Amino acid sequence: MPILVNKYLIGRHFVGIALWPFIVIKNQYLKDDEIFINHEKIHLRQQVELLVIPFYILYLIEYIVRLLQYRNSQEAYRNISFEREAYEREGDLSYLKERRLWSFIKYL
Repeated sequence: MPILVNKYLIGRHFVGIALWPFIVIKNQYLKDDEIFINHEKIHLRQQVELLVIPFYILYLIEYIVRLLQYRNSQEAYRNISFEREAYEREGDLSYLKERRLWSFIKYL
């Protein structure tokens, strides 16, 4: 999983993004943040499970649904099932070794 440093590929409210097969980060120092990188690796696994393009479609649909539900963009983002899984498990650096297929479903 290549890590690219490029502040122009990422929105102003984010410091990194998983764009299969890359992790794109704004700042070089984030390469050393194991928890942050683990969060993005969880997203890469989710993307592979859903054959990449369907992941982005489902992510966008769920974001829109959550935005209608919460009427707050930050709260909508934090309640997307893919994000809930990644945030909850980012601190467990061995999570991807034990993670079951489509684990994000239990966060719906």
